[in-house]
Order: sequence, then structure tokens, then C-alpha cells
Amino acid sequence: MMRLILAALTATALLSTPAFAAPCRDAKGKFIKCATKPAPKTTRCKDAKGKFAKCGTPGAHPA
Repeated sequence: MMRLILAALTATALLSTPAFAAPCRDAKGKFIKCATKPAPKTTRCKDAKGKFAKCGTPGAHPA
């Protein structure tokens, strides 16, 4: 009896392991390949008034 319970618990543990894996999804909810490293952080620039501007414009500095 104990062996049967142990075998059943082992089988359920092996079969349920993929359910705990964190699948990666895109914005539409479709499964995609997970990225191995995080995306690079983008730099944002602000102008003299404190508003966001393109980084190439004169007077803009990284925020």
C-alpha cells in the first residue's frame, strides 16, 4: 500500500513539473522563446525645461 502511494506521488511530481515552469509570453499572450538576459535599459533624455526630448537635440541631457 505504501509503495503504491509513493509511486503515485512520484508520478504526479514528475508529470506536474512543467506546469510550474514559467513560460514566456508576448504582449498578445502567445508563447515565445524566453530571453536569456534582460533587454538593455534605454536612456531617456530631458531638455532644459525638464520635458522628455530626443537625446540628440541640443541642450538635452540623460535623465
